[in-house]
Amino acid sequence: MERIKKLTYERVMPVSFYFWRTYDGKEIDLVEENDGILSSYEFKWSKYNKNSKTIELWNNTYPNAQLSVINKENYLDFVL
Repeated sequence: MERIKKLTYERVMPVSFYFWRTYDGKEIDLVEENDGILSSYEFKWSKYNKNSKTIELWNNTYPNAQLSVINKENYLDFVL
């Protein structure tokens, strides 16, 4: 919600928000689509395995999309 508030305040709209989940349970927590560009975010409190099958599948499915992992070290940059 803080991300939506930030983008609304900065008038970076229209941004569409989604999540991505496969039938077998792999998921990306937040996907933003702005002017045909996809940006995806995975939220983790602890260290995250960047070689996970989910990230590999996402990158293969959407090769031009950006993917960022948001954690306790960088979440303020994400919402401010």
